[in-house]
Amino acid sequence: MASTKAASGQTASGQTASGQAKTYRAIHRWARIAPRKARLVADMVRGMPVNDAVSILDGHPKRAAYLLHKVLKSAIANASQDLDVDLNALVVSESRVDEGPLLGGRARWRPRAQGRATPIHKRTSHLRIGLSESADLRTRRGAGATPAVATPEETAAESAGTSEEASE
Repeated sequence: MASTKAASGQTASGQTASGQAKTYRAIHRWARIAPRKARLVADMVRGMPVNDAVSILDGHPKRAAYLLHKVLKSAIANASQDLDVDLNALVVSESRVDEGPLLGGRARWRPRAQGRATPIHKRTSHLRIGLSESADLRTRRGAGATPAVATPEETAAESAGTSEEASE
């Protein structure tokens, strides 16, 4: 009986049979934000390590950062389903914002000069994030690296460690 990796077309190094690294994706379709605004934030995190991208999106003031943060967390969760992947070695390989359909079509009109009217455009976006493993991050990051997703035990240990340091 073949292993699940061989059945899925992956080699032992986590690459597909064609030699490309495996990617993990998440998509938020029909997000109610203009693509032009969301692309500003998407361009900012493209090519970054996952840990850095999560921290940047978490504190960024733009509304698109909140939406992309949720999509990035979903992509990390998708990657965590694969037991062979190192979450700290993931890089945002694809960060794309595509135009979605206009909401409401041409249902509402805005009055303009000289008796004309123009349609109100309520734009939507399709947010896509793809993660892939980086070989140099896997070797460069050691035991001191902060994980992309902290377990509840790690969070409890960190909070207990900070209270002990404060009492000294």
